[in-house]
Amino acid sequence: MSHKVHPIGFRLKDTQGWASRWIAKKDYPKLLEEDVRIRAYLSKKLKEAGIASIEIERQAGKLNIIISTGRPGLVIGRGGSGIEELRRALLKLIGTARKTEIKLDIREIRNPWESASLTGQAIAQQLEKRMPFRRVLKQTLSKIMSTKGIEGARIEIAGRLGGADMSRREWVQDGRLPRQTLRANIDYAQVVATTTYGTIGIKVWIYKGEIFDN
Repeated sequence: MSHKVHPIGFRLKDTQGWASRWIAKKDYPKLLEEDVRIRAYLSKKLKEAGIASIEIERQAGKLNIIISTGRPGLVIGRGGSGIEELRRALLKLIGTARKTEIKLDIREIRNPWESASLTGQAIAQQLEKRMPFRRVLKQTLSKIMSTKGIEGARIEIAGRLGGADMSRREWVQDGRLPRQTLRANIDYAQVVATTTYGTIGIKVWIYKGEIFDN
């Protein structure tokens, strides 16, 4: 029998890094829960900004949050007002009992079709607008494959597609996608589209070639 493994977790340490980078001995559960709450808050607050990833780094008394986004202007705000508002909200979220300096690092993703997360969000937005799912899949796959450096991609959706009574799964794929190769640089994301007839799960794989150790 086959065994499904998360593509990112499968390649941790080899070609993929950790989204949270810190070490703790005593307060590990508390800090882990804090990371989850930070990601949930930022994902909800910056939903319209197209957040691809949120990385968290911790040092003594310092918290560095790296936000990769396709629309950095919406996050930064006019004159940096958005950054200050987020910093105050995050300080309130983690509590004032522990003195922590928060730094926000905003990184722009110039081409959203290189990011599996942003691609999945774009598909979800179109499905929520009741666009024909087959057209959405084909057009999105075409845009991904036309991007320089992309060697293969796969998009899979599951649910009550088109409002059908019975849920089913549809997928499209183009190019190479060696999912069992550890050195393969594969970006993967799962997104949920909330439609009037239920939720639709979206999975996106983008293959960007192989990574070899120097």
